[in-house]
Amino acid sequence: MINGLGHTGLWVNDLDTMRRFYEEFLGLTVTDEDPELGIVFLSAQPELEHHEFVLQRGRTAPPGVKLVHQISWRVESLESIIEFHHRFTAAGIEVQQEVTHGNAIAIYFFDPEGNRNEVYVRIERDVRQPFRKTLNLDQPLDAVLREADALVDDGGPAYQPVQ
Repeated sequence: MINGLGHTGLWVNDLDTMRRFYEEFLGLTVTDEDPELGIVFLSAQPELEHHEFVLQRGRTAPPGVKLVHQISWRVESLESIIEFHHRFTAAGIEVQQEVTHGNAIAIYFFDPEGNRNEVYVRIERDVRQPFRKTLNLDQPLDAVLREADALVDDGGPAYQPVQ
């Protein structure tokens, strides 16, 4: 039986740009690499897991071809989500949507080669999925939580597609 996801990897065109993005913007640590093979191993918790993510040169699909639905990265706090919101805004990183899933608050964004990622924090609430409503992260933390609760409780459509 499977008891968890070990790691995932992406074929990339520009290994240096992608490595820099995942190191600088997501805070992953390079645990190993082989420049000759063009492969980099990264971890969010290198003291516990050698790697959860791999980047390797050799993407053969043309730009714009959808290969990955999303890569989701869990964070520990709503404060971290707000920090990512400010960081992405300041750097001009393409954000697709900032949302509540009822049981999580998340930001969907794209890396330099167009792969969709998500950073999210779990919320202790059981909400039937799919549930996604746009959330305003340009407000104080307590207001974000109040808005997220209100969106879950409002009785409107459970799924707001990307605008």
